[in-house]
Amino acid sequence: MVWAPQFSLLPLHNKVYKITTAPTLTKNISVPLSQALKMATLGFSCFLLLLSLSAFADAGSIGINYGRIANNLPAPSQVVQLLKSQGLSRVKLYDTDSAVLTALANSGISVTVALPNELLSSTAADQSFADKWVQANISQFYPATKIEAIAVGNEVFADPNNTTKFLVPAMKNIHASLVKYKIDSAIKISSPVALSALQSSYPSSSGSFKPELVEPVIKPMLDLLRQTGSYFMVNVYPFFAYTANAGQISLDYTLFKQNPGVVDSGNGLRYDNLFDAQLDAVSAALSALKYDDVKIVVTETGWPSVGDSNEIGASQPNAESYNGNLVRRVLTGGGTPLRTQDPLNVFLFALFNENEKSGPTSERNYGLFYPSEQKVYDIPLTQAELESGQSTPVNGSKSQQVPATGDVSESSVPSGQTWCVANGNVAQEKLQAALNYACGEGGADCRPIQPDATCYNPDTLVAHASYAFNSYYQKNARVAGSCDFGGSAYVVTQPPTFGTCKFPTE
Repeated sequence: MVWAPQFSLLPLHNKVYKITTAPTLTKNISVPLSQALKMATLGFSCFLLLLSLSAFADAGSIGINYGRIANNLPAPSQVVQLLKSQGLSRVKLYDTDSAVLTALANSGISVTVALPNELLSSTAADQSFADKWVQANISQFYPATKIEAIAVGNEVFADPNNTTKFLVPAMKNIHASLVKYKIDSAIKISSPVALSALQSSYPSSSGSFKPELVEPVIKPMLDLLRQTGSYFMVNVYPFFAYTANAGQISLDYTLFKQNPGVVDSGNGLRYDNLFDAQLDAVSAALSALKYDDVKIVVTETGWPSVGDSNEIGASQPNAESYNGNLVRRVLTGGGTPLRTQDPLNVFLFALFNENEKSGPTSERNYGLFYPSEQKVYDIPLTQAELESGQSTPVNGSKSQQVPATGDVSESSVPSGQTWCVANGNVAQEKLQAALNYACGEGGADCRPIQPDATCYNPDTLVAHASYAFNSYYQKNARVAGSCDFGGSAYVVTQPPTFGTCKFPTE
């Protein structure tokens, strides 16, 4: 995943309908006026019904990325059972590991596999190399393993090894190999693109690709996608835009919560979440090149449950809100304001926290599950769970689903109010050191958490640290960075609850 500096703040979905008149009757038919009126009313009612049915996109699909840069993950056979238990029927991989593909055989789960960036040059240069790769990694597993697509490379334009020039030739050779093995009609090829490939994304209507990419690679790739009936893969991360621009972007807007929305100054469309806005910037970029007919699939999107001190917004509650509300957004149907009738097909990032990933702390904390297969937080993943208000734990029993929106009544929470709480996932020593700082040099009011005081109970480190962190946060006017403590704290948008203790708001 690659951070993209572009962002957009954003509505109700404007729809345009083309109404045509019925052909003129060539024969005069006499009917009573009352009957004619009934017929007209019935016809108009049917027209309205058809109009309403065609106005909205069907529900989209939710898949998940199964990354394996970790030394503590369950065996592939266990992972397949986990996917099935959670109702996840689409998975995306970052390679073609034989053990994983074998475990997925006859599971009914649709699989997107990947040809790594380091193989692009060899694949582009030699058709026989592509043939051998497809034979060894695709055709011998298909159709028992339900491979539906091949991601040729990943975020190639952002690859520091400068593999961009190999991308389209490699895609063409892989497709030629699929044709050779007579599986090209069943397996699509594409390549995930990061939002950093855009020259402009705000407002969404101004979306455009970087000029230096257009002629050499974007257009040839789109031509190939169009010719093969494939789709444009894009990785969309509102988190990156928010954490870099927290002062300008509303957190509620980013997390699909209720907010005033943002009107696109270019086309007048109103957006009520940043995900739609970023996706429509990609649609606008495709439209500018006359490729409106190429469909889009979101191959990565997600939110980290833990991050570094400068990764504003990285927290478990925010991750739960983003992913939970995104699932609702996708499964309840409706396209984006620019593509109202295209269903959203999305792969969440990611299945597990991956402890061997490099980079900031967030990179190791995007998972919906710990390697133990326990949930990091509880969100619905299927239509059935949305309708029942419950989610499915790993053990198969039902637990009550906690609303991911965090919405509370307007009378109980002042508009825009936030609090700071402790991150219970960090080491106790780190949390204790942060608590000592807050109550000491930080100047937090820690009198209420002393023995026999109003907020001493519950007598736990997390509860006491939360109170102290919030006191410091409110004292510093809730400025960005004042709720961090080296990753030991995060911001929440509903009042914390620890026994009968009430957290101050100023």
